[in-house]
Amino acid sequence: MNGEPKYDAVVVGAGPNGLAAAVELARRGKSVCVLEANERVGGGARSAETTLPGFVHDLGSAIHPLGFASPFFRSLPLGEHGLEWIQPDAPLAHPFDDGDAAILERSVDRTASGLGPDADAYRRLMGDVADDAPRIAANFLGSPTVPHHPLSLGLTGLRSVRSARTLAEANFTGEKAKGLFAGNAAHSFLPMEKPLSAMFGYVLGVLGHAYGWPLPRGGSQSIADALASYLGTLGGEIHTGIRVGGMGDLPEHRAVLFDVTPRQLLRIAGEKLSPRYRNSLKKYRYGPGVFKMDFALDGPIPWRDEACLRAGTVHLGDTLDEISRSEAAVWCGKHAERPFVLLAQQSLFDPTRAPEGKHTAWAYCHVPNGSEVDMTERIEAQIERFAPGFHDRILAKATMNTSELETSNANLVGGDINGGAMDIKQLVARPAASVNPYSAGAEGVYLCSSSTPPGGAVHGMNGFMAARSALRYLK
Repeated sequence: MNGEPKYDAVVVGAGPNGLAAAVELARRGKSVCVLEANERVGGGARSAETTLPGFVHDLGSAIHPLGFASPFFRSLPLGEHGLEWIQPDAPLAHPFDDGDAAILERSVDRTASGLGPDADAYRRLMGDVADDAPRIAANFLGSPTVPHHPLSLGLTGLRSVRSARTLAEANFTGEKAKGLFAGNAAHSFLPMEKPLSAMFGYVLGVLGHAYGWPLPRGGSQSIADALASYLGTLGGEIHTGIRVGGMGDLPEHRAVLFDVTPRQLLRIAGEKLSPRYRNSLKKYRYGPGVFKMDFALDGPIPWRDEACLRAGTVHLGDTLDEISRSEAAVWCGKHAERPFVLLAQQSLFDPTRAPEGKHTAWAYCHVPNGSEVDMTERIEAQIERFAPGFHDRILAKATMNTSELETSNANLVGGDINGGAMDIKQLVARPAASVNPYSAGAEGVYLCSSSTPPGGAVHGMNGFMAARSALRYLK
């Protein structure tokens, strides 16, 4: 291109990571333009009335322990731009077939007291590092600090590389503690027998004790809207409804950051990338997808154990063995008859989500990547199993299979909400083996999506760190 660049940086994609990258660049004095294909910003953090008027549902993420703990988000004045976090009384409930539920409380001791024979074991596992959770979270999210307790990070690392089954069976004897841990570990989309699955069970539990599992008032859209609003005060521009098909579609720029996954990066900028980097992107593996449901309800979910009403999130999968079977089936390309279901009941704590006296529920289960199987009956059966009478509360529902999810957000390839499989290989080399995982192997081109470290979830750290990398080029 001839002449002076119009922008220091162009960011393609206005998901949380794209917006985070733009904010970091703008607050360091760079001129920034964000281009978004959809008519509204947010990517995996959008909300809409998908069932009935007045019922607000999250289209992507719903509960945000990592977003609340994010060192980058916590450094921004997002509260001044409309973001308000709500903390449910308890972060998580995990009901069992015997009618009782294990409750992840903010307190390690209160959580342990509900785990029967495993109370002391739970205190030993979680208590020795829970006080150091802020530093552990910072390290997990890629912002190294020195732990207050010298051994805490080392202990976390040693535990995390194990499989969830190995860790749970080595520490617990009862089904409640094992099931509670397995439900957290299943957020990894990995079989419970695979290394690294324990990391998710362990870190999400620690985050629950230290930060809770909060939800944003008004819907996850408010996270994206707050980032966009703050970006505007810094002079950044956002243009929606613009789909970038190639590098020639970009305005003049010095650097470009892509909040996309490897598949889209190859399509848009493949000719600009080095052959070695292109080959690495072609080998990048996507993980299992999800089948998602939104419910408009005539009242709260009638849980058999009413303690579940204290929690913003409910895991439905009973025992470690059942969750293990569900996740192993998906990993092998099959559909579990009793799928592990992640459910959020935001309207119990946020009255803006539904008309007075009514409620919402958000749920999904894991399915093979690209699955077209309708999991509606299986998800509803799992909820009914632990909440008899649930069906009678349904006023309306909306579903999205993997292809519908990808249509709504091109980054959800085959329904994969994590931007790629999160096994050991792709945690270390994400998206490719590189000293700088954010550099796309071409001058001035960067990747800032969940396909870079530290991976999925709404926390903005991928975008923040990609922006820091780009700033070294733009200095």
